[in-house]
Order: sequence, then C-alpha cells, then structure tokens
Amino acid sequence: MTKKKGLGKGLSALIPVEEEDINSVNNEMREVFINKIYPNANQPRQKLDEESLKELIYSIKTHGLIQPIVVRPAQDDCYEIIAGERRWLACNKIGLKKVPVIIKIYSDLEASAAALIENIQREDLNAVDEANAYRKLMDNYGLTQEELSVKVGKSRSFIGNMVRILALPDAIKDLLLEGLITAGHARALLTLPDSETQVKFGLKIIKQQLSVRKTEEIVKRFTENVNKKEKDKPVFSTLEWEKQLIQDFGKRIKIKGNSNGSGKLIIKYSNSDELKSLINKIKN
Repeated sequence: MTKKKGLGKGLSALIPVEEEDINSVNNEMREVFINKIYPNANQPRQKLDEESLKELIYSIKTHGLIQPIVVRPAQDDCYEIIAGERRWLACNKIGLKKVPVIIKIYSDLEASAAALIENIQREDLNAVDEANAYRKLMDNYGLTQEELSVKVGKSRSFIGNMVRILALPDAIKDLLLEGLITAGHARALLTLPDSETQVKFGLKIIKQQLSVRKTEEIVKRFTENVNKKEKDKPVFSTLEWEKQLIQDFGKRIKIKGNSNGSGKLIIKYSNSDELKSLINKIKN
C-alpha cells in the first residue's frame, strides 16, 4: 500500500508525494539544456531585484550553480520551473548551455503552491506578491483559506490577513512594493475608514518612521475618536427629517420607514415644471 508523507518543515513534506514516485522520476537530478526550461506562469514573485540578480550572476560565475533548479516535466521534452527562476535567469544571462535540475512530479496546484512556499522560505516575496499568490491559488483551484493554509503551511488567520491587504489603495500597495512600509503596517491601516485616510497614515508612517506597534496605537486612537464623534451625532427622527427636507425643497415630502431600516422617500409635485425644478435641486 502506498504511503504518503505528512506535514513537516520541508517543502516536499508540505506537499505530499507518493513514495513509489520518489524511486522513479520524481526527485531525479540531472543536467538539462537551459533552452529546454521555461518559467512558471504562476510564479508568485512579480518584481525582480536587479541588484540582487547581478550579485547572483557574479556568484554563479565564481562558484558555479550550487543549488539545482526545481522543475517538472512539460510538453515536448521541456521542463517548467517550480523553484529557482532567478537562478535560471542568471544562468541564461551568463550563457550556460546546461544546468542541474531536480525533477518533481507535481500537479498544477502542487507546482503553484511549491513555488510560493519556496519564495516564502527564502523571504524572497514582498507582501503584495505574496497576497496576490494566495488569492490566485484560492481563485484558480477553488480553495478555502483553511485548505490553502494546509497546502502552504501557514495559519488560516495569517492568509486571511494577507489577502485583506489587496483591498488597500494602490498608493499603499506601492509603498509595500518599494519596501517603505511592512505588511504589519499595512494590516494596521486596514481598520481606517477610507482610502484617503489610509494614504495619509501611510505617508505619516514613512515621515515619522513609525514602528508597527506605534502605528497600531495611533490608528486605534484615531478610529476610537471617529467612532465617538459618530456616536455623539444627534439622531434625527423621521418627522424631523421630513421637516428639514420640506424646508430644503419646498415640496410635500413623506418618509415611510420599515423596521429593517429600509423605506421610501416620497416627494409630491403638481406639474412638470415643479418636477424639473425639483430634479435640478437634487442634482445641485
């Protein structure tokens, strides 16, 4: 009976592989022509650091490619990269003809998850790319946060918090991409009421070099003050609102509310001229 590995610390343990495969093609190491290898379309890292790539090129020129590229078989005797796209790119730029690879037998889901895990373990992803990768895995393969957490070895709450970062305005995500703020800062900004306020606080973090803890404190104070002001606002009754609207529009107005908060706003008019006048007032 074929046994499967359980969850563990290593990448191969996070994605179970049947033991009988390990004795055949799976995990085989060989040298492959570099023109037979192509990148993974679902590579989670979207932005390459050119400076670190130059350093990698220098290292490979000096010491050779120490860590093999992880691939899986593809069509036409080619291989798709699972982990090691930067190493493959550096070898291409150097002009190497062949590179060492480790062949894995992975499904599309396993390959995508493995690419993500490899980048996370190398701390090679910014928060936006990581969040996008989680979202893409869930959307493409119909995974819940709980199911994905098992696949990538992260807690469900961590994945939920990361995906929420994608709801932030582009200006904040740009700060994350540039490394000017951290994922912790970004998560603290999520509780702010609107995009404009989030951007203002994002710039404040940079200007004052605020820690995540300090950011959480000032955001909490701000939201508490906003909530207090909202709570202290006078609540108009239906009758008072009707009086206010009649005063503003000079028309007979009736508000009919339901217990669930919905309702109707009825404005009566006598002729088409009154209707045009009313519409102009609403527009203004």
